[in-house]
Amino acid sequence: MLLSAIKESTTSLLLLHNQNYNIKSPATSTSTKCMKRIVVAAVVKSDDGDDDVRSGSGTTARGRRLLKIREEKRKREFDRLHNYPSWAKVLENAAKNDVELRNVLGDTIGNPDQMRQKVEDRIRKKGRDFHKAKTGSVVAFKVIFRDFSPVGSHIWFKLYGPPSDRDVDLIGSVIQSWYVMGRLGAYNSSNLQLANTSMEYNPLYDADKGFNVMPSSFHDVGDVEFQDNWGRVWVDIGTSDYFALDVLLNCLTVLSSEYLGIQQVVFGGRSMGDWEEGMKNPEDGYKSFKI
Repeated sequence: MLLSAIKESTTSLLLLHNQNYNIKSPATSTSTKCMKRIVVAAVVKSDDGDDDVRSGSGTTARGRRLLKIREEKRKREFDRLHNYPSWAKVLENAAKNDVELRNVLGDTIGNPDQMRQKVEDRIRKKGRDFHKAKTGSVVAFKVIFRDFSPVGSHIWFKLYGPPSDRDVDLIGSVIQSWYVMGRLGAYNSSNLQLANTSMEYNPLYDADKGFNVMPSSFHDVGDVEFQDNWGRVWVDIGTSDYFALDVLLNCLTVLSSEYLGIQQVVFGGRSMGDWEEGMKNPEDGYKSFKI
């Protein structure tokens, strides 16, 4: 406002000067231009202490502040689009093929802060004292029996996604170990002398009794096969007792929660999912573990 008043006063003085003396020479024009340059170049302090006009710039303090705000806003938008955290991109890509991870992240995908909070909440629920990486599922798998015959049936495994070579090796190793123990007569309920005994008073073990019981033996097992996210193994547990199945399920429970994540275990049944007999081409998603 002070600048406008100075301009108006100067213009009035110049007009009055020209009217009183009727000066129309080139000097008058030159004098007028000089006066205008002096006014434009003048620096007038605003109420907040900033310069309202800078020589030759024609910008105000308010205009410069608005420009700075717009620049900061554009920078934030650029950072949001081009500087998205790499770990958040990894989580989003993994969630596309991982049902459990999608359930964990929910509607927070796209918001790194909320995604981080969701993951931290899940980690707190699983515990803070980690001695090894956990890549399994916190959801218990379902167990179903479909006309299971202990002397010749398939056991099926449904995973959350197609298994990696490491996953196939893990499940194959568990089945192989389970079979070897059964082959050596481990699943014999006729000789469970220590199952319900307290160790507080140094229990006695009757070796003769253990030697003379009716032996049990796991007869046969096939290779572990996978097509997409479904796997299977053919078993004949022979004369092994049924608690051999409990032992297997106990192993698979820890395997699922710690390492690879199993959705379902089915004892019996001829075909599950989109299983195609005779399809053993690795290019079609077939993988196997030879026992």
